[in-house]
Amino acid sequence: MTKIADNVNPNVYEKGSEREVTSSERDEDVVDEIDSREIFDLLRNINDPEHPLTLEELRVIEERNIYVDNKDNSVRVYFTPTIPHCSMATLIGLSIRVLLLRALPSRYKVTVEVSEGTHVSEHAVNKQLADKERVAAALENKNLVQIINQCVA
Repeated sequence: MTKIADNVNPNVYEKGSEREVTSSERDEDVVDEIDSREIFDLLRNINDPEHPLTLEELRVIEERNIYVDNKDNSVRVYFTPTIPHCSMATLIGLSIRVLLLRALPSRYKVTVEVSEGTHVSEHAVNKQLADKERVAAALENKNLVQIINQCVA
């Protein structure tokens, strides 16, 4: 039995341009702190679990909803599900979290949350995504990890 997508006809937006790498970013001697654009570039091509579209194309993630504090070594990402009752919100949040944990230096504290007022279960989803034990348990599920790997590939 095939699952029918929650949002069978999502709004699709044009992708932004890729950021050009500047000469100072190529210079190994220059300290290049991580910024919100760099985090956005990491996340923009995550595939939606239900559609053959990226999180950028669905505006699930936007650069303006990414906050980086290099002094505190923290990254906070707010994402917006395409519909208020999206059943994939936790999976999308896990995909974002996993990609950042894989890509960023371990000193960074990563927080991923549903944007306020955009999901009927935002508090429950945020609680799950913030709970290290629940995230670790989810990542022990081989089927779930396989789906996440497909999203972040």
